Amino acid sequence: MLAQVRKDNEAVGLLNDALELADEIGNGTLAAEALNFKGYIARQQNRPQGVARWFFAAANAPGAHPAQHIGDFLQAAAGMAAMGELDAALRVVEEAEGLTDKAAALPPPDTAYWLTPAFNRLNMGLCTLALGRHSEAVGHVKSGLAGLPEELRDAPWSWEHKDALRRAVEAA
Repeated sequence: MLAQVRKDNEAVGLLNDALELADEIGNGTLAAEALNFKGYIARQQNRPQGVARWFFAAANAPGAHPAQHIGDFLQAAAGMAAMGELDAALRVVEEAEGLTDKAAALPPPDTAYWLTPAFNRLNMGLCTLALGRHSEAVGHVKSGLAGLPEELRDAPWSWEHKDALRRAVEAA
C-alpha cells in the first residue's frame, strides 16, 4: 500500500525487511514478491534499469511459483526494452513463454492469488508496449483487464494498465 501511495522509501524499507524474513523462513514465493514490488516502485519512478534489475531478480528467485517467474520475466523484459536492449528483452520474453504450461497447471500461490494467466496478459501488455508492438499491447492489456474479477477492475493498481492501454491505442 505504501508503494501505491508513493511513500517509496518507507515501502522499500518494509520490502527489504520482508525479503530478509522470507529468506529466514525459506519462502521463495514471498522473496519473489518482495523483489517484484521493488521493481514496481522502480517502474513508478520511471527507472528502467531498476525495473529490469528487480524484476529479473524476482524472476530468478529460488522457490518462486512459475506464474511469478512469468510475470517477473515479462516485466524485466519491459525494463530492458525501455533501455533499448530489445534483443535481450525478446530472449527474456521467450523464457517467460516457455513457462506458460507449467504455470497454468498449478493454482496460483496463496500469497499471490492474482497471478492467473489473465493477469499475466497485463504483464505481456506492458512488455509489448515497451517493445513498441502497440497493436499487440492493445490486445494483451484489453484481454488482461477483461479477465480481472469485477471487484478488481477499478482497483488503483489497474490504472497503470489502463494508461498503458490508452498509450498503446494512441500509438497503434
